[in-house]
Amino acid sequence: MTSVLHVAPTGSDQADGSEPRPFRTIGRAAELARPGDRVVVHEGEYRELVAPPRGGLSDARRITYEAAPGEHVVIKGSERVTDWQQVGGGVWTVRVPNELFGSFNPFAEEVVGDWVVRPIEAGQRKHLGDVYLDGRSFYEVGSPDEVSHPDRRDEVTDDWTRKTVPVPDADQTRYVWHAQVGPDATTIWANFHDADPNERLVEINVRRSVFYPTEHHVDYITVRGFELCQAATPWAPPTADQPGLIGPNWAKGWVIEDNVIHDAKCVAISIGKEASTGDNNYTNRGDKPGYQYQLESVFSAREIGWDKEHIGSHVIRRNTIYDCGQCAVAGHLGCVFSTIEDNHIHRIALKREFYGHEIAGIKLHAAIDVEITHNRIHSCSLGIWLDWQTQGTRVARNVLYGNSRDLFVEVSHGPYVVDHNVLASPVSIESFSQGGAYVGNLVCGTLGLIRVMDRATPYHRPHSTQVAGYAVIYGADDRWIGNVFAGGEIDAAYNTDAHTFDGAWVGTAGYDGHPSTFADYLALIDAQPPGDHNRFPDVPQPVYIHHNAYAGAATPYAAEDAPLRLDSASFTVVEEGDTVSLDADLPESFDGLQVGVVTGADLPRVRFVDADFEERDGSPVTIDRDLLGARKDPDASYPAGPIATLSSGTSRIRLW
Repeated sequence: MTSVLHVAPTGSDQADGSEPRPFRTIGRAAELARPGDRVVVHEGEYRELVAPPRGGLSDARRITYEAAPGEHVVIKGSERVTDWQQVGGGVWTVRVPNELFGSFNPFAEEVVGDWVVRPIEAGQRKHLGDVYLDGRSFYEVGSPDEVSHPDRRDEVTDDWTRKTVPVPDADQTRYVWHAQVGPDATTIWANFHDADPNERLVEINVRRSVFYPTEHHVDYITVRGFELCQAATPWAPPTADQPGLIGPNWAKGWVIEDNVIHDAKCVAISIGKEASTGDNNYTNRGDKPGYQYQLESVFSAREIGWDKEHIGSHVIRRNTIYDCGQCAVAGHLGCVFSTIEDNHIHRIALKREFYGHEIAGIKLHAAIDVEITHNRIHSCSLGIWLDWQTQGTRVARNVLYGNSRDLFVEVSHGPYVVDHNVLASPVSIESFSQGGAYVGNLVCGTLGLIRVMDRATPYHRPHSTQVAGYAVIYGADDRWIGNVFAGGEIDAAYNTDAHTFDGAWVGTAGYDGHPSTFADYLALIDAQPPGDHNRFPDVPQPVYIHHNAYAGAATPYAAEDAPLRLDSASFTVVEEGDTVSLDADLPESFDGLQVGVVTGADLPRVRFVDADFEERDGSPVTIDRDLLGARKDPDASYPAGPIATLSSGTSRIRLW
């Protein structure tokens, strides 16, 4: 028999949890909830870490935590601080007893770990603490004197692209804090300018997470309808424990939906790794590359039950996620077989208090059979970053714009599918991988391509975590069908740095010199001198490119079948409140390119993995839904690009 347990700010943890006699804390309800139960939380503010001690038993017998219908419920990892004393001008100070923090004091914990490449700015180490004035996050500085005289910083440099990007508060007064941790208390200085912190809402980070089990395998939990915010989450690389503001902590079958999630110091939603398979060993030991420790973690995870029966299959949908320092969604290993759909992700990793190679709106390692569908991702350092073992994954019907970079697929062997997306940032796609199928996308910026011959990464049996082998990245073995390249521009400075590519192109010309059929590739191999592995590295892999449209400076692959060159074409993404539209102006010749529905039968299998392009259930993939969700008739043909109704002339099409 299932139960409904109620929680309200007016309740008591000595009550029985009925609607007339609710509990005071969500944690008390979690102690009593059993598989099939619902925990209904009523309007108000809850400052606690919800750590469910148990989960459900199946998708049909899950434990659900939900906000009461029509009620605003906020769960915070912060505490309110009063009794500020004015030092002078806008600077105030407060002494916070360390008992408030317990065993975890965010103001003593540094942002540190593998692949933090800039944890120190101007000689200052950054910490997991934070100060908020009426919900607004401050910046950390290195001394009380700097609190009195904060430097203005309107923009910072992206460490990868070398381009400047604005910080969120570029046109506003800069709010800063500094803290010193003593044996009994933590002293905080903050510059509130004209505000009186004793008359306004001032909060500080206290808890690492907001909704996160302390144990593994707490399965089949649903979290729905909350505002979740202000957590001191640590840096979460793929070689470490990866706690988030909310997440399953190495479990199966969570649903995180219809929430507003913001102000995680690093990661908002984690569907990632746990500590026993490695916890920042590169940083702590320094004896081997982080790459090697990451490779070892894959095999260590297999030893503790990393498989479809026990891990992953999470659903993250219809959430709004913003103002987080590292990622909106992150995960390594624990993300397998998951679905991330219909989320609005923005303002991720823009404060730039720290930086590293693990930052994006969505950053996943070992994304096996993951579906990333119909998300709006903008104003981020990087939109989607799929790193290592991207296999069976589909990135479909997403709208990305206003990012430093939109989509990055790194050291993966495929097969993976990228279809019917709008990729409107100046750097649209970076592929340090092979084995991809790109179908029906609008690519407004550059395409970067690189081989990675110094990092062998694993690939898997189809639809499994079982490792089938590992290999370096030869590049190519890609498929491009029915895409529109809008003709972006290449920044000359972009390709001059060691962090960048063998090349960035507008269009598919970067594949010139690659054979256009597998038979031609085999002929090139046969022509090599006798030998085994040494015959392959210098022979370019094949590509399968046809029926794409190219505008402006975009140039097709030299051996492409039936490319369409457009004399003039323009696309602009337009934001109007919560609405996003695409303005298009296309010549009549655009209507002359028609493409049928692409299926697995049209996509040659990938070479290294020796695997076909399939749905999660093993059936051939069918790429028949456009960005707006419209089904395509398998017997009909459609224009190139992500929208089935796109045609010549001037049009405005709502995307979101």
